[in-house]
Amino acid sequence: MSWRNSGACNGLDPAIFFPDSEENASEAIAICSECPVRISCLEHALTVREKDGVWGGATDRERRRLIRQRRRSA
Repeated sequence: MSWRNSGACNGLDPAIFFPDSEENASEAIAICSECPVRISCLEHALTVREKDGVWGGATDRERRRLIRQRRRSA
């Protein structure tokens, strides 16, 4: 997980990426959109089934949707 050191989130307040609701995730998503390791981060979250927070620019709900889509196309 060496990609973590290169993330745009590195050094920022983790609370940004763990908002109290998905509706309040826009700041985290904006940071992720500029991140050079966004794809690696998202793949990690999908692989380990992260249930909380914004990872790779995706909320938990969006990650669950991606997992379902991947299952259907497999």
